[in-house]
Amino acid sequence: MEDNTPSATMDMGAMVGDVIPELVLVIGGVIVLLYALAAPRRLQGGAAILALLTVAVATATTIPMLDGQETYTFAETYARDLVAIWAKLIVLVATAAVIALSLPWFRTDPRSGEYYTLLLFSALGAVLLAGATDLKQFIASMLLSSATGFVLVAYHRASRASAEAGIKYYLLGALTSASMLIGVAYLFGLAGSTTLSGLRTGLATSSGPGLAVAVALVVVAVAFKLGAVPAHAWMPDVAEGAPAPVAAFVTSLPKVGAFVFLARMVLVLPADGVGWRPLLAIIAAATMTLGNLAALWQDDVRRLLGWSSVSQTGYGLLAVVAVGRSDLAVPSLLYFLLAYVLANVAAFGVVVQLRGRTDRLAYSGLARARPILAATLTITLLSFIGVPPLAGFAAKLSLFAAAIEAGYSWLAVVGAVNTVVSIAYYARVIAPMYFDDLPGPVPVLSRTAGLAAVATGTAVVLAGIGAEPFFRAFDGIQLLPR
Repeated sequence: MEDNTPSATMDMGAMVGDVIPELVLVIGGVIVLLYALAAPRRLQGGAAILALLTVAVATATTIPMLDGQETYTFAETYARDLVAIWAKLIVLVATAAVIALSLPWFRTDPRSGEYYTLLLFSALGAVLLAGATDLKQFIASMLLSSATGFVLVAYHRASRASAEAGIKYYLLGALTSASMLIGVAYLFGLAGSTTLSGLRTGLATSSGPGLAVAVALVVVAVAFKLGAVPAHAWMPDVAEGAPAPVAAFVTSLPKVGAFVFLARMVLVLPADGVGWRPLLAIIAAATMTLGNLAALWQDDVRRLLGWSSVSQTGYGLLAVVAVGRSDLAVPSLLYFLLAYVLANVAAFGVVVQLRGRTDRLAYSGLARARPILAATLTITLLSFIGVPPLAGFAAKLSLFAAAIEAGYSWLAVVGAVNTVVSIAYYARVIAPMYFDDLPGPVPVLSRTAGLAAVATGTAVVLAGIGAEPFFRAFDGIQLLPR
């Protein structure tokens, strides 16, 4: 029988209140779609305004949650906690910047209105993934994020590079989705539950090859979303071939949800039942090393940024390795995500404003023609390296400290060596901008895209200078509500 008691009604109301920002994204996405279907071609740009309003309302409804109670909701399948809330804010702020970059880029596309619906739903997938505390919720969030991402990457239908990037992204995503489903089925069979709290209880005494295989299959699926070894191959192709604003989005925002879910999941695995920590340490070392070595040979700036994104994932995995052993693990992970997403969106924002120019030599003399754009790109690349006082410096310092505190000093050393290596390929972009001659005129796209790029670049500086308040806000945050 249906329970219509006041208590049940209040519980349902409370649960709905826990997901107001997510509901705003859903409703906003539907409104944008209906507008795109009804509006004439000349007014399709209005969909971007509606999308920005949706993100603004979602952000406004998220901020008050920072002072609320941390708890599970919807029968322990979703978390309303500070980790999810901060991840949500990072995703929403970056999505607003990507929408601003997209407006001038897609202005001549006759179906640009539908693009913003896909963008909102893809952001929703990342948000849901960050709050997922159930394997079924994890699957739904991954599929929502991936399915929308496939279409976004191939959105330039007449572009061969965009179509090629889309099909590569899709094929690797389909393969890892199968891995994810098999791994989840294994875990459910072993634990008798799909919630993370149920896994913690059900797997407490589990061990053996079955558990190892299940965890490995799920980790491979998450590695795809992160752009980590062994499912990293899509990242440089998408960075090069996708529409530039989409590249900014897909190579950074889905990682926010994937990192948070991975950190939550490994925390409930039995410490002695499966060696997940050494596995992730090896993946982290391989990811950052491969990303940096591959980037050394790139003369395509967008492809270089793609391999850079692979290497940055490797650094972020240091925090996940340290989960459960270091108090710095969660604060360093959240701050790293903030620093990385802002810098990545800003770097691709410069590419967007420069009308997608991608040859490294085409950036020669940029500091003379477009000094603000050159400074913005320089700031983002130096932040990726970890130069103070930029946000990347505090992020890497805290990641290395967390790894050392967790007993993985060798991994911190690998990270430091890789940081030194990365200077070489970032310098190959920065130096010509300031020391080489200008090959010709440097046309730009629009004031909107320029403001978005400069704003996110400025945020990288401000987040670095104000790193201490962020770490104070992140201090003591738990990955799973108590």
